[in-house]
Amino acid sequence: MKGHNIFRVYLLSYLVLTIGGKDIKSINSGENTEQILIGQQVNRTIQAEDGDIYDCVSVNEQPTLKHPLLKDHKIQMEPSSFLIGLDIKLPLVSAVSQAQLSTIDYPKGTVPILCNNKVDTRMVQRIGMLASDDVQQLSAGIKYWDEVYGTQASINVYDPKVKKDSEDLSASWIQIDKVPKDNEELNESCTDHNCPGFVQVSRSVGLGGRIQPISIYNGPQYVINVPIFKDPRTKNWWLAYGSNNTPIGYWPSSQFSLLKDKGDYAFWGGYVQGPTVSSDPPQMGSEHFSYEGFGKAAFFRNIQVIVDENNKLVTPNIRNAHPGSSDRKLYTNYGYELNDDGMHVYYGGPGKYS
Repeated sequence: MKGHNIFRVYLLSYLVLTIGGKDIKSINSGENTEQILIGQQVNRTIQAEDGDIYDCVSVNEQPTLKHPLLKDHKIQMEPSSFLIGLDIKLPLVSAVSQAQLSTIDYPKGTVPILCNNKVDTRMVQRIGMLASDDVQQLSAGIKYWDEVYGTQASINVYDPKVKKDSEDLSASWIQIDKVPKDNEELNESCTDHNCPGFVQVSRSVGLGGRIQPISIYNGPQYVINVPIFKDPRTKNWWLAYGSNNTPIGYWPSSQFSLLKDKGDYAFWGGYVQGPTVSSDPPQMGSEHFSYEGFGKAAFFRNIQVIVDENNKLVTPNIRNAHPGSSDRKLYTNYGYELNDDGMHVYYGGPGKYS
């Protein structure tokens, strides 16, 4: 079965996600989103150059604040402290360029809410769920065991394919978590405005926005820089974006129990999930195995971690890093090394996509 010829690469809070098995229809929101958006006052609507349409909503009227647990939440407009040690020198700089999100200068005091090309809500909310008969998972990358207060990485942007009309997904994934897993009170998988849990403060970057350009096999390579870190004062977990590390928003500390302090591990790599992943797995990364290396296999590079409350990024301790793959016949990881700018790894594979 051939895959769908429509695909998108999105920025959804803690991951760069590609979903290619669903038609992307205008204003395809889903039940959960519709319920959240009731009573939302739209100040104006703006169309970005890539065709995405955003409603400009007051920062105090954004969907996540409709949830009863965040009724009296006081918005933190910027981190109390910023990351230290972000002077990244990209190797092969002539061969690597920055991918970008379309940005618009929205009015002060508003945030952009995507209203077309939305990812299917049910698929997004399954991200990170425990494996079951309905939710199957495979991954390839590096798991890093240590006290983790944040991380940043440069993610190679690719568009892996999944089967048309499937509910599978393929993602380049950054994860910080606890063992046992945290018991978030709002939503286990809140990655955009389709569910309550993420508070946005940026008036120029919209969650769900498409990342462009896409890397080409044996051609130009594009990366996006994604830092995630805990605010030492408020204990909110912040998401930033791009070479300037622009803060987008945060997950309030009130929705976490164990992760209020720190994570036990971080993961960087590829991740596939869905009801047919075990029997008919989709592509991961560039769809090529990791041993093909730069320009052909997807990668994470400049991986750095924060290991205390000082928000200082450091090179990971190699002894705490454990590369692995759920199924090496389908997906591999390779070239896992340290350099002066952090750690890097290649990952991916074709799955059984045809």
